[in-house]
Order: sequence, then C-alpha cells, then structure tokens
Amino acid sequence: MSAKTITVVATFQARPGKEAELKKALISLVAPTRAEAGCLNYDLHASPEDAGKFLFHENWISPAALDAHMKTPHIAALLPRVDELCIAFPEIKIWEKIA
Repeated sequence: MSAKTITVVATFQARPGKEAELKKALISLVAPTRAEAGCLNYDLHASPEDAGKFLFHENWISPAALDAHMKTPHIAALLPRVDELCIAFPEIKIWEKIA
C-alpha cells in the first residue's frame, strides 16, 4: 500500500507588537520548504481581519516527508522564537484526503 498524501493546517497568532516579525519569519520558511522533497504545496495566508493571525496550508506526499520537514534547519531556527513571537504554540492539524 502506498503512503497517503497528507494536508497540514497550521495557525499562528502573533504576540501584540510582534506581527511584522512573525510575518517575516514565516515568509522566510516558504522558499526553502517548497524546495524540499515531498512538498506538494506550502502556502502562507494572512487573516484580513486580524493582522497577527497567519495560516499555513501544506500538502505532503507522505507522513515521512512531513517528518523530514520538521527536522530541517529552517524549521529548527524558528522553533526557539515561537514563544517570543506567538501568544501560544501554533495549532497544527493533520488531515488525510478521503475523497
């Protein structure tokens, strides 16, 4: 049986006054992530109603590809800054396409 494509939805809420810094940090993840093996798409969205709310919509060829992404240097560089930039750890939900 082949691996299933998975979708990730990750939401970030900036600390007040950190909106621009968080946006810059998240944008810096896009190019290197899109170049990763197994990345089908990695799209960053900003809320039109809340300048500090951001969402990644991602599709990966397999859970293993997502696991590899989470171990990359660009993700490792962001993790220590999450507490500084965000009010809480990002909400990360994984979805499997069923139809």
